[in-house]
Amino acid sequence: MIKSLHTQLARPVRRGLLLFFLLSSSVAVASQALSIGQTAPDFRLMDQHNQPHQLSDYQGKWLVLYFYPKNDTPGCTTEACSFRDNINRLIQQDAVVLGVSVDSQASHAAFAEKHDLPFSLLADTDADVAAQYGALLDLVVVKFAKRQTFIIAPDGTLAKIYRNVDPDTHVKQVLTDLKQLKTVATLEGD
Repeated sequence: MIKSLHTQLARPVRRGLLLFFLLSSSVAVASQALSIGQTAPDFRLMDQHNQPHQLSDYQGKWLVLYFYPKNDTPGCTTEACSFRDNINRLIQQDAVVLGVSVDSQASHAAFAEKHDLPFSLLADTDADVAAQYGALLDLVVVKFAKRQTFIIAPDGTLAKIYRNVDPDTHVKQVLTDLKQLKTVATLEGD
């Protein structure tokens, strides 16, 4: 009887694990779909001040579009505050920073106010934009944006993709890469 109960309980667990791995695999495949030089997926999302943002708004600028899992969690706070603390250096590189998560506008407003964030946080509540960028972790019952960043060139193409982000060192890496990308663009006459 105990063995039968164990077998009955093990089947749903195995099915759940199989479903999880299948979903993880499909997300991993989607995340590989974008590549450098490709046109960045368009988006239209509202920020914490109820202002719309779309990719075409940033034509002619370098755009740092960073996805993160959840407002006011340790890694996300570290990353957001690092972007905040380096905002002037980013502006000097002609870059605009936008944060994106599946949190609500109200949650973004509270997070931005609490940490005095000087850039817009976009509410991707349907998780459509994160999915387009391959930055969505869909666990069926809950969705999160993965911690990933995209540098989009002034012409709207993907210039740099960061799939593995360390919140403690990421902004320094972004600044270094922006400087290098701008130098190459200048040499190429863009």
